[in-house]
Amino acid sequence: MDKQIDDQTGTETTGHEWDGIKELNTPLPRWWLWTFYACIVFAIGYTIAYPAWPVIGSATTGLLGYTGRGELQGELAGAQQAQSKFTDRIAALPVAQVAADPELSKFAAAAGKSLFKVNCAQCHGSGAAGAPGYPNLNDDDWLWGGTIDQIYTTITHGVRSADAATHFNLMPNFGTDGVLTPDQIVTVAKQVASLSGLEGGASTSDGQQIFSANCVSCHGAQGQGNPSSGVPALNDKIWLYGGTLAQIEAQITQPRHGIMPAWGARLGDTAVKELAVYVHGLGGGQ
Repeated sequence: MDKQIDDQTGTETTGHEWDGIKELNTPLPRWWLWTFYACIVFAIGYTIAYPAWPVIGSATTGLLGYTGRGELQGELAGAQQAQSKFTDRIAALPVAQVAADPELSKFAAAAGKSLFKVNCAQCHGSGAAGAPGYPNLNDDDWLWGGTIDQIYTTITHGVRSADAATHFNLMPNFGTDGVLTPDQIVTVAKQVASLSGLEGGASTSDGQQIFSANCVSCHGAQGQGNPSSGVPALNDKIWLYGGTLAQIEAQITQPRHGIMPAWGARLGDTAVKELAVYVHGLGGGQ
């Protein structure tokens, strides 16, 4: 086939023509061709050196045997090795001694903060401020005690969990089980509300009598609660399920009971100690 040369440029054409316009067959720049060939050679070498070609059930491992996952595992192992001088000591000491050691306490609090975000923030909030039904961990109102040892025990065994040593208590269903009549529940709810000055609260002789007969044995004569048994105080303004008169009546009628997992078996003792140090240091720890 005869070459067709463009009259204007003197360049060979491809032979294609559209409405009198011919396409020039301009050669690619030499530097571009060599770069293209180098990329091909590099790509072939890369697939030989690194995992690339799929095979049944896996892929070729490559001559270098490198994987990003393997590099990550190596970095994690190195980090764990570097931390072992702290974690080994934390594992060997009681949690109170960990909290008392400035160096260990600083490390444990940092580790506990990370653990908290992953395992606890879903219920207690990212800032540990709690939510309806989930206690605020920043204040000094503790259902099962706020010392470092008590917090450690609570995290380890949970509350109403499947752990054999879990914290456990139940408030009677005063309404649904017929212990109190609806009118009595309204009366004692007003009595409870009066202990902390809530709107709608009213202390009456009937309310005091019902409270004394049904509530004092757990909550105390002044409604001060019993943290060691997980009984909340009624004479402050901290309410787990809401502090309106209607919410207090609902809780007396058919109480709600929260469940906290036992983290000891899930996270291990060292991680639980780190969590306990962090929670205790939020400001409400005793």
